[in-house]
Amino acid sequence: MGSRRIFIRGFRRIVHYTFAYISIGVLLLSTIQCSGEKEPEFLLHASHLVSENHTWYKAFEYFAEILEERSKGRIVVKNYHSEQLAKEIEAIRLIQAGVIDMTTTGSMLNNWIEIIAFSELPFLYRDSVDMKNLINGPIGKRMGLEMQEKTGLRPIGYFQRGPRHLTSNRPIKHPDDLKGLIVRVPSVPSFVTTWQALGAKPTPMAFSEVFTSLQQGTIEAQENPFAMIKAAGFSEVQDYINLTEHVVSWTYPVIGEKQFQAFPDDLKEIFLEAAADMQRYEHQLFIENERNVQDELKSKGMKFIEVDKEAFADKSRQAIFESLSPDMQKIYNEILADRK
Repeated sequence: MGSRRIFIRGFRRIVHYTFAYISIGVLLLSTIQCSGEKEPEFLLHASHLVSENHTWYKAFEYFAEILEERSKGRIVVKNYHSEQLAKEIEAIRLIQAGVIDMTTTGSMLNNWIEIIAFSELPFLYRDSVDMKNLINGPIGKRMGLEMQEKTGLRPIGYFQRGPRHLTSNRPIKHPDDLKGLIVRVPSVPSFVTTWQALGAKPTPMAFSEVFTSLQQGTIEAQENPFAMIKAAGFSEVQDYINLTEHVVSWTYPVIGEKQFQAFPDDLKEIFLEAAADMQRYEHQLFIENERNVQDELKSKGMKFIEVDKEAFADKSRQAIFESLSPDMQKIYNEILADRK
């Protein structure tokens, strides 16, 4: 019976991904056919979890524009927002399979490589200075190299995220207020560990499902940066933003390594230069957006709650550390030592 159940589960998984691949193939083919334009030498499809109003998507639209212009139409990027093509973890697999080409991702890759946890580990970085020092140092370079070698994804820059905060329909000032609260988290091991240690009930879920789940009461809270809270319209279903600031992090714009290596040398250079300009463009959008987004959320009725940040950090720090392998624990201690 056990082997039969395993076979059935495996068969269902094959059927699920077969239909997913067929659906995406039909969508991409219809996009090409409906464009009525001459087919470029390289047509790239980029899947985004964020809406078209988010700075990451706007940066990719800018990237598509300058890349097509500089390559004289030889490379065209088609962007799809709001997980139209795939949810984040599925998008990674589709890039690895060569079905699509680009996305943005970070700690979700922790399901493949452990070191990537440091891109979004709770209560580790104090601010963006700590974050940038790590990205540009030896640990950040190792993260990029392992991503390329072990997942088949090539990082082409980074986009800064604002600090993550907890939203809810009751004020949360201390970890004791979290008891039993059902909190949506991305499918990232360190996030599950952290919120369990704090006393909540973490529920991994795709970002595109969060709004409806909050609306229906399947989950009671979620955590994200201000920009994501605004772009997703969470002000319609959540009353409070609890200023936990529990994660300072970034995301990587990525392309499949095989897809990148298919470019001739001249297009590789054009592509990487355009990617560097995209990163600079997104950073300007991020700074401008951070200035305005808090006022916009307050105007929509959300109440900002000051919390005991040290209590949150103290209650979860040991569980986070113990969830890491001995090798990663050494890196964790290196990061803390470098900050002193």
